[in-house]
Amino acid sequence: MIGEFTLGELADELGPAVRVPLSEAAKKVAFTSVTTDSRKTHSGDLYIALKGERFNGDEFVDDAFTRGAAAAVTHVLGSENTETQQRRLVVDDTLTALATLARLNRQRCPATVIALTGSQGKTSVKEMIGSILKAKAQTLITAENLNNTIGVPLTLLRLEDAHQFAVIEMGANGAGEIAFSVAAARPDIVLITKASAAHIEGFGSLQGIVEAKGEIIDGLSASGVAVLNANDPNCSQWIKRAGARQVRLFSYGNKVPEADYRCSPTRLLAGGSVAFTLYTPQGEVDAEIQLLGSHNAENALSAAACALEAGASLDDVRIGLRQAAPVPGRLFPSIGRQGCRLLDDTYNANPDSFNAAIDVLMAAEGEKVMVAGEMRELGDETESSHRAVGEYAAKHGVPLLLGLGKDCAAMIDAYLKAGGEKGVLYSDRTALEADCVALASADTVFLVKGSRGATMETVVAALSSET
Repeated sequence: MIGEFTLGELADELGPAVRVPLSEAAKKVAFTSVTTDSRKTHSGDLYIALKGERFNGDEFVDDAFTRGAAAAVTHVLGSENTETQQRRLVVDDTLTALATLARLNRQRCPATVIALTGSQGKTSVKEMIGSILKAKAQTLITAENLNNTIGVPLTLLRLEDAHQFAVIEMGANGAGEIAFSVAAARPDIVLITKASAAHIEGFGSLQGIVEAKGEIIDGLSASGVAVLNANDPNCSQWIKRAGARQVRLFSYGNKVPEADYRCSPTRLLAGGSVAFTLYTPQGEVDAEIQLLGSHNAENALSAAACALEAGASLDDVRIGLRQAAPVPGRLFPSIGRQGCRLLDDTYNANPDSFNAAIDVLMAAEGEKVMVAGEMRELGDETESSHRAVGEYAAKHGVPLLLGLGKDCAAMIDAYLKAGGEKGVLYSDRTALEADCVALASADTVFLVKGSRGATMETVVAALSSET
C-alpha cells in the first residue's frame, strides 16, 4: 500500500453502505496494510471480514484483534468488547469495502496499469507482459491465480510508489465480475485475448461471455487504449463498445493485414524455441519464446502490443519475450518416468485450448498419447464440446486417446467414429494412472489435460514419480 489510510477515509468513500456511524476517535484509526485472513494478521493491519458460501470472516474478528489488528471491516457489530467495537467499520458488503480501498490505493499510484481478460491465454500473456516491462522498470503482476473479485483488489493493494507498471489479470465466472474488478483497477490499457466457450455455464451462452469480457473496456478512461484480437469473430462488438476510445488491433498470422500489430509465421528452432518477426507501429523486431505452440506466438503478439502501448521499447520486447518462462500447468514440459516427455496442461480446459494442445502434441516426435479429463462448466454444450474435441483429435492423427470421467464418453465416441485409432474410457483414476505408467518410455510423449475440477495433475504426478 501507498502511505497511510484511516478508517474515516474508507467510511467516507463507502457513504450509505456504512451501517453504524463511526466515532470521531474511530475515524482517526490508521493502517498501512490489509489482510483478509485473521491467522495472518499483524500488528496495525486492517482486517476485512469477507463472507462466502463456505466461509464467514465475521467469526474471526476477535482473533484478528487479538493478533494486533488496528481495525476491522465487518458485517456485524459483534463482540461486546467496547474498545474493539469502536474500531469496527460495519458495512453492507465487505467485498465492496475491499475493492473501494484497492481503488483508493490505485489512485495514489502513478503506475501505468494494464488489465487483461479472455477465455484463454490470460495467465501466459500476463507473464509475458510482466517479463517485458520488468526489463524496463519495477512492475507488479498478478500473483498465481489471484484474478477474481477478491484477488484483483488484493493485487491492487500491493501497489507501491516504486511501481511504474502493473499487469492485472481478470477472470470471471459470470456477468458483472469483470466490471467489479475493472472499476477498482482503473486501467490505462486493457486487453481481451479472445472469447470462446469456457465456463459457459456461468454466462448462459458464448454471447454472454463476449459481453462479460467486454466489461473490461468500460473501465477505460476516455484516453485509454483497448488492445483487441482482430482475428476474433466478436472483435467488432468490442470495437463498438470502445466508442471513441483508442483501439489497437493485433492479428496473428496476418489474417487482418490492416491490424496495428502482426507477426510472421513461426519457425521452430533447433533448441526447441519458437521464433517469429513482430511488425508493430514502432518497427519490426525478431522475437523468440521458450513456450510451446503457435497459440503462444499469438499470446506473445498480444503481450508485445500491450507493452509497446505502455512505453516499452522493441529491445524490451525482444529481451522480455526471450526470458518468459513456461507457466506450470499450461503446456509445461518436463521429463517423467523412464524418460517419457510430459506436456502438463492440467490447469484448465475448453475446446479451443484442447485443440491448441493437440497441435503441440502432434508436432512432437515420438509415440503420442493424449490423456483427457473432463471439461467443466460448459452447461448445455457439454456433450457437443467433448465430441468436437474427440473429432479434432482423430482428424489430426492422435493415435491413442485415454479419457477419464463420464463426460469423456462423448469425446471417445466421436474420436472413434471420426477414424481415431484407439480410444479408452476410464471411470477409475487409479487404473488410468497405472496404464499411463505402463506406457511410459523414452519414446513416449504424453499430453495430460482437463479442467481444474478434473484434477488431472494426479496423472502428471504418477508419470513424474519413480516410486
